Amino acid sequence: MSPDLYFALTLIVKMVITAGFVLAATVTAERAGPLVGGLVATLPIGAGPVYVFLAFDHDAHFIAQGAVASLAINAVNVIFATVYVLMAQQRSLIVSLSVGLAVWTALALLILWVPWTVFTALAINLVVLGVCLWLVRPLRRVTMPPVRTRWYDLAIRAALVALLVGVTVSLSFRIGPGGSGMLAVFPVVLISIVLILHPRVGGKPSAAVLANATLGLVGFAFATLVLHVAAELLGSAIGLALALGTAVGWSMLVLTARRHGIAV
Repeated sequence: MSPDLYFALTLIVKMVITAGFVLAATVTAERAGPLVGGLVATLPIGAGPVYVFLAFDHDAHFIAQGAVASLAINAVNVIFATVYVLMAQQRSLIVSLSVGLAVWTALALLILWVPWTVFTALAINLVVLGVCLWLVRPLRRVTMPPVRTRWYDLAIRAALVALLVGVTVSLSFRIGPGGSGMLAVFPVVLISIVLILHPRVGGKPSAAVLANATLGLVGFAFATLVLHVAAELLGSAIGLALALGTAVGWSMLVLTARRHGIAV
């Protein structure tokens, strides 16, 4: 597959799938509440297509090393979500999102220059998740105000997300497995959800979705860890399948626990 064709296919697939994924997450959040919306938003369907296309042109070791970079960036995504959640309680969309993106950019650049191992990436996730889950815990349970959705509203959302994904991927760069792993988990889904929900339902309900998304990012951390280990031992295809199953399984576990009144 030529580099140009590879890039074009990756871009188109990611734009289409991510747009559909964000639509599902935002509609779910509006109708089923912030918990379900946040968990849907952090399933690896956005990152999955990138890794599938990477697996076409690279060996399992490349995929495994990319998963380490994705695991490290997952901690930055958690911080981004937490910053937005805290800012959106009293600040506007522009201020809240701008501050979150500024923090993400600064930390991502730092992450890019650190020679991560799976152990150090896992350690930073444990620390960051422990702190951030505690910070956003009181802000998860917010009633989502009723919103009437029309077909053209969905079309506008899809176009917005597709445009954001296209610009992001087109302006991004790839530098081996580290850069590829970083690109795969850029928080375009979380950003798109914020852009759609905040103007429609307000800062606190929108923040509640991302507060619950931090729970989903725990599962994403597990998924990248599984991908790293399984890709090396069993190959890329099985590793990707097991990683997806891990993320879905974690989300189902959180939902089951919440429905039985177990605090998570």
